[in-house]
Parts: sequence; C-alpha cells; structure tokens
Amino acid sequence: MTTRQDESSGFEQLQASADFQELRRRYRTWAFPVTVAFLAWYLLYVVLSGWARGFMGTKVVGDINVALVFGVLQFVSTFLIAWLYARHADRKLDPLADKLRDEIEGGAR
Repeated sequence: MTTRQDESSGFEQLQASADFQELRRRYRTWAFPVTVAFLAWYLLYVVLSGWARGFMGTKVVGDINVALVFGVLQFVSTFLIAWLYARHADRKLDPLADKLRDEIEGGAR
C-alpha cells in the first residue's frame, strides 16, 4: 500500500522529468499557435460582419455571398483543426504519453 506522500512524490518526479517537459513542449508548440490563428480567423469573420457589411454581402455565385462562404469556412476550419490535432497527437504526443503512463503505472505496482 502506498502513502499519499509516496504518490505525490512520484507525480512530482514525473512532472519534473525531461520526457514530461518534452510532452508539454510538443503540445504547447502546436496548440497555442493554432488557437491564436483560429481566434484571429474567427474575429476577422465577426469584425467583417459588423463593419464591412458591403463586402460581406458581395454575391459570389447566385445567392451565395462572402459572409456565407466565410461562415461555412468556419466549420471547415474547425473540422480541419480537429483532424490535424488528432494526427499530431497520434504521431507526437501519444507515444510519449504512453511511455510516461507506463513508467508511472509500472512504478506504482
């Protein structure tokens, strides 16, 4: 039976390990720039909708205007980001996370 102090020191050791720091670095270097880019893209849509109504109302094809195209692209970009993140996690994050989990679970046994 492990004590609470033993568990916390194990987690603290894991958190201080080079592999854990690398996992955090890999996550942050992907997630932060993509989050900033998506928020900028979303804010562009909102700002243009509010202050560039003439541009957003420009017909592209038939009754489809720029605002509708931008709105649909918001959904497309959301799904694209989700797919890219899953791909990034499978290749870069999950192998390292699995290694760390095996270490912590193996040490707890």
